[in-house]
Amino acid sequence: MTDFLTMNIFKSITPLHIIWAMFMVIMVSHLFPNKLRSMALLKSKERSYVPVENYSEFDLLRYVQKQNQKAWTVMLVWLIMNGIWALVYLIGIIGEAELFLLTGFYFLCDYICILFFCPFRSKIMKNKCCVNCRIYDWGHFMMFTPMLFIKNFFSWSLFFTSVIVLIRWEILYAKHPERFWDGSNKILQCANCRDKTCKFKH
Repeated sequence: MTDFLTMNIFKSITPLHIIWAMFMVIMVSHLFPNKLRSMALLKSKERSYVPVENYSEFDLLRYVQKQNQKAWTVMLVWLIMNGIWALVYLIGIIGEAELFLLTGFYFLCDYICILFFCPFRSKIMKNKCCVNCRIYDWGHFMMFTPMLFIKNFFSWSLFFTSVIVLIRWEILYAKHPERFWDGSNKILQCANCRDKTCKFKH
């Protein structure tokens, strides 16, 4: 299954190479999102910010602090969980094929979290929906975490591009937190939501 990772792409292109290219394009599109993307992603853009009149800067600060604490909790849980997988891989119990399958499982879980049930939202973050999610653009980083342990151009390009996507998101959140809170951005309020992904969950 993982033979494509070491295959010369100029000699033979497989369906998995095409999937790799698709994910790379998707992640680049997250770095430069257009208006067709979801509001959960577009809220980071200035053009999607519709300020709430006279919102409280103090309440925004409290919101940011609480959300950051919860986000760090999610990151810690994720790193511990994948650290266990890494240990199992390094001692030889599983191999690259299993890490590849784990990435596919994470991909499936990403859509389950968006459409049906997200344990991070319900147990840790406590946000209303994806549109208001503090860690929405962490998805690719989480999905491609197992790729870090496969030493190859294709796997590492997926992982490190996902890290760039995550860093960009965090920089924007730090610089413009008002865009990410429904108490300061009208576009995130239920009455103005166009994504309506919550209808699948409730």
